[in-house]
Formats: sequence, structure tokens, C-alpha cells
Amino acid sequence: MPHSPTPRDRGNLPVLSAPPLIRLDAYVAEDGSTVVNGHLLEMGGTRPANEAILDAIAMFARTLGAPVAATVIDRPAQQVARLRVYPDGSSRTIAEEEDLPPGRERTAAEEEAFPPLARVERIIQHTQREELHAAFVLASALREHLSLRRGAEDELSLEARAIEAYIAYLRGDYMISTVLALTVARIRCRTDLNRAAPEVARATAAWQRLWDEGQVATRGQELLRMWERLAEEGLLHDPSHHAMAQAVRTRLERGGRPVEGPVPATAGALPAAPAAAAPEDRPLKPTRRGLRRFTRRAGRSAG
Repeated sequence: MPHSPTPRDRGNLPVLSAPPLIRLDAYVAEDGSTVVNGHLLEMGGTRPANEAILDAIAMFARTLGAPVAATVIDRPAQQVARLRVYPDGSSRTIAEEEDLPPGRERTAAEEEAFPPLARVERIIQHTQREELHAAFVLASALREHLSLRRGAEDELSLEARAIEAYIAYLRGDYMISTVLALTVARIRCRTDLNRAAPEVARATAAWQRLWDEGQVATRGQELLRMWERLAEEGLLHDPSHHAMAQAVRTRLERGGRPVEGPVPATAGALPAAPAAAAPEDRPLKPTRRGLRRFTRRAGRSAG
């Protein structure tokens, strides 16, 4: 798959002096893997993810001698929790409107605590060491939090999703890679058509590895519409892109599913969403007070 993440700033290291109320973030993956501020936690035995997260954040609070705020994305629960964790190990969940500063100030404070590019550097290091599970979980956490803060169409969010798709491809998770790469391509086709062709090519590379006939047909039809739209706009400059477009058409025809004629290059030519979203793309449920399992009384910290 022709996408390789490369560090843009090797000197970009975690910021250790972000002022209180410092803001951290945490992520619980579908398989229970847990990330706090860009670091994959060693769970050890049957330690619950929520306890590991609270212990890690409480350690920051004790070091600072002040409460620490955190945003937790819990994928198994499909929810977001906003927390305030205190030096004594206690915590409470708070509503979004209680979590100050709001809006852009909150986003800036969260990213000051640990810049996104520093996290990309760590993901690349795991990938280079072939620690692909760690790299994938960290990439998913980064993409989730950037999308939550900035929106899915933000440039950093798109880059994180493209990296996640690439690592999924390296792992052999071609279905997830296809869905993630297709999302990037779909957004590019809607917002910046001139930059869409490479993203459609990456999605096609992952799609070519799929075996499920239903997924091949569904995703292939969307890819073909993208290629046809780019061709109609005169944006297929690379010969390899012409070849990939033809490969999609040929595979669909050989699969016994007739390919319809060219689709007009209109806004309605591209579907707004994939036919069946992967878990990573399911929308998060809004929560006012977060999740009760992230509420803890004083003295419960294991750190």
C-alpha cells in the first residue's frame, strides 16, 4: 500500500511543563488495549482498563500537586467520558460544560500536553520495530482524539487516519484498512478533489486484498465511482491511476456483478458514508456525566 508515515520533526518531544489544569487523554480500544497520552499501558494480568487509566492519571496529579483533567474515549462502550482526577487518587466524571476552558482553548491545552507530531514519532518507531499491534492502537487513539477535538475533516485527523489505514494494511487487516482509507478518499473527493487521486489509490490497494464477495462489490462500486469522477474532471495524471481504475472495473465484472455506466460527476455521485461502517467509524454516543466506572473515591489508587 503506497503510504508510509515519516516523521516531520525529529526534535518534537513531549512537553513536560504544560501548566495545571493539565489535560490528558486516554483511549480504550475494542480489544481492551489502553493508551494514556500516547503511551500504551502494560495492563498486567486481568487489571481493568478503567483502573489502569485512573492510576496513570492520578500519578500525573500527584506529581503536579493539582487536579488533572482527562478525556477518555471508550470504544467498547462507544462513549466519551470527561474526568477530573485528584492527587489523592479520587476522580469524578464531569459534563462537557463543566470542563473549562472550552472550545479551542481546551483543544490547545490538550495538544500542548503532548503534541500530535510527537505521537506520530512514537507510532513510527513501533512500526519500524514491527510492533504493529502497538502502532495500530496508538494510531487509532491519535485519530480518535484528533477527530473528537478538530473534526474528521481536519488535516491532522486525515493524516492520522491515513497512517492508521497503512498500519492496518501492514497487519493484514485489509477490511479495516479499506474502510479507513476509503474514508480519507471520500473526504478528499468532497473537500479537495485535486488531492483525492493518491487517497483513492491507497484505498484501492487495500481493497484489492479483500476476499469477501459482498465487501468487494460494495467497496469496489464506490471506488469505481471515485475513479470515474476523477477521470471526468481530468485529474488522473498518473498512468498507474488509470491502471488501478481499470483493475477495479475488471474485478467487478469478473465477479459477476455488472458495473453500471459512468456516474455523473455531481455531489450525489459519491455516497455520504460507507455501506457498512467499521467499528472505528461508528459515531460516539454523547454522555453528560461520562461513565460511572471512571468515578473513584480517595484511597483507591494503586500507584
